[in-house]
Amino acid sequence: MHATLNIARPASLFYWWLGGARTLARDVRRRWWLFAIVALIWALALVRLFVHHMPLLPVMFNWTSSLPYRVVCIDYWHGPVRRGDLVVYRFDGEAGQRDYPGLKNQAFFKRVVGMPGDSVSVVDRDVFINGVPVGQAKTHAFDHRPLQPIAPVVIPDGFLYVQGTSPDSFDSRYRSSGLVAVQDVRAKVHPIF
Repeated sequence: MHATLNIARPASLFYWWLGGARTLARDVRRRWWLFAIVALIWALALVRLFVHHMPLLPVMFNWTSSLPYRVVCIDYWHGPVRRGDLVVYRFDGEAGQRDYPGLKNQAFFKRVVGMPGDSVSVVDRDVFINGVPVGQAKTHAFDHRPLQPIAPVVIPDGFLYVQGTSPDSFDSRYRSSGLVAVQDVRAKVHPIF
C-alpha cells in the first residue's frame, strides 16, 4: 500500500503540471498581445538590470519613496544642470564599491540641492547647505548597517549635492553615497505623475 502511494503521487503531479501547461498555452493563444507586452517589459527590465543600467526609454518608473513621482519623462538633451532640477545619474558612491555592489552604475533619481561652491555643513546629524537645513542623516540603513553623514565640505567644481524628499532616501546626506559628479548626470527628469 505504501509503495502504491509513492508511485501515484509523481503521476498525479505530472498530470497537474500537464494540465497547467495546457491552460497556459490556451491563454497565450487567446491573449497573445498581453503576453507579448509582459515579455517586452521583462526583457527591458532585464537589459536595464544586467546590461545597460541607464533607462533606454524616455519614460522611467520610480518604485522608491525617495521622491513623490511615480512616472517621469526623461530629457536626454538637457541643458546645464541647475539647483532644483530633478536628475537621473549613474551611482558611483562608495557604497556601490564596498557595501552594496549591486548599486554600482545603477540609475538614481534625485533633486539637485547643492551646486559647486556651496558650503555643506553638518551639526550632529542635521545637514545644511549654505546654512539652510536640507535634511537629517539617519543613523542606520534598512539592513542595520551604520550610516555616517557627509563630511563638511565646499562642493568642488564638477560635483553636485543631490537629495530625495523622503527621510529614508539614500543620497548625498551620507558619506557612502557622497557628492555626484556632473559627468555622471545622464538626464533631467520631468514628472508626469
